[in-house]
Amino acid sequence: MKLIVLLNLLLFCHVAATVKHSLKFFLTATSGVPNFPEFVGAAMVDEVLMGYCDSNIKTAEVKQDWVRKLIKDEPQQLEWFSLKCFDTQQFFIDNLDRLKQRLNQTGGVHILQRMDGCEWDDETGEVVGFSQYGYDGEDFLAFDLQTLTWTALKPQAVITKLRWDNDKARLERDKNYYSHICPDWLKKYLHYGRSFLQRTERPSVSLLQKTPSSPVSCHATGFYPDRAMMYWRKDGEEIHEDVDHGEILPNHDGSFQMSVELNLSSVAPEDWRRYDCVFHLSGVVDDIVTRLDKAVIRTNWVPPAGFPAGPVIGVVVGLLLLLLAVCIAGLFIWRRNNNGFRPANTEVRTGVGWPADSKSFLSWAGRCWLIL
Repeated sequence: MKLIVLLNLLLFCHVAATVKHSLKFFLTATSGVPNFPEFVGAAMVDEVLMGYCDSNIKTAEVKQDWVRKLIKDEPQQLEWFSLKCFDTQQFFIDNLDRLKQRLNQTGGVHILQRMDGCEWDDETGEVVGFSQYGYDGEDFLAFDLQTLTWTALKPQAVITKLRWDNDKARLERDKNYYSHICPDWLKKYLHYGRSFLQRTERPSVSLLQKTPSSPVSCHATGFYPDRAMMYWRKDGEEIHEDVDHGEILPNHDGSFQMSVELNLSSVAPEDWRRYDCVFHLSGVVDDIVTRLDKAVIRTNWVPPAGFPAGPVIGVVVGLLLLLLAVCIAGLFIWRRNNNGFRPANTEVRTGVGWPADSKSFLSWAGRCWLIL
């Protein structure tokens, strides 16, 4: 997988969920990034942030109550986190400087990252350890636990690969750590955090739309765990055409969110009722089904600026009332003339002449009706 760039790393973007549990450590050294720590470390269990440190705060911070309980019972855990964070700080900064020299990079923004840890399948017992380095947002080196060798993913990484492959003592330490120590700690963390990490929370689901012509997004937020799926159906059958699935992303409170969009540009309004959105959370029997209904779609869209509708409608209504008054006045004059009154000048500004007899009145009245 590609090692993500620094900002995405700190947002902890989430990749597709599996049934496996994971313990991951993210370590990052930066150069040329103003107002940002030279070194940042973070520890995550099942994609939930449990600890954090950086070169500015100079201490390891605990992010979950259940981790505080663990540290109270086993203070050495915090000591280990502090050592892992700060003992590797100078190592990362030094290696970043070496890479810049090797690549003749004297300025600009540069980033060296490592993601390492392990995954454990609580059903099969399978353990997978990993350690990956990235430089400036691209894969650089990867550790193969099966062959105990490093793989150079860039030509510039070959020198480092050869040197690390020759350090047999380090390779054996890495093997023991990723195969035994890491999964043992992961199981311990899962035990302390089981009430939080193994909880089930159903989301709130909404239909969202940016503009009347945009796709309709079915958005679910606040669910846990991240083993979830969401899709659109038509007449009860899952559809894939004109559907765009989004990633599962973390919320600040440890829950997750996701969305799936449906393009309705080719769907007639009367067919909307045939569509619905389905959210399924692993371990929960009842799905959340949301029928496509224009009345419940939420949007921030407002009509574009133009002529104010209220005044324009008022002017149109006023003109119609004026024409109606002219027609009524003409009818009065016509009736007065036919009762012996003195003929009046029947020409008006509208160009509609006052009728002099019943036949011409009918013609004139027809023209009035057409105007109205």
